[in-house]
Amino acid sequence: MIIYGLKNCDTCRKALKKLTNASFVDIRAQGVPPDVMRAAHERFGDALLNRRSTTWRGLDADQRARAPLELMRDHPTLMKRPLIQVEGELFLGFGKDVQAALGGA
Repeated sequence: MIIYGLKNCDTCRKALKKLTNASFVDIRAQGVPPDVMRAAHERFGDALLNRRSTTWRGLDADQRARAPLELMRDHPTLMKRPLIQVEGELFLGFGKDVQAALGGA
């Protein structure tokens, strides 16, 4: 199990604390592998892009019009977090639904 997120993100820290067998990848420092990012975008679509973030509000209209995968590659903090990869399956966020799917984490 891999958790992709930010080390200073409260939700990511909560997920990491509950999912003790997971490894953590800081997306700001290490990024998300392109194949994982493509699969996440195919699975979650626009939900993967965090349009409520401070980073998003700082972008101009031209930047916001770019392809989501390009934007998240250049600005990793635009990705909603955490992105959790378990045996080829992807989960986004750490709500009750994700926790239940991961075995009552």
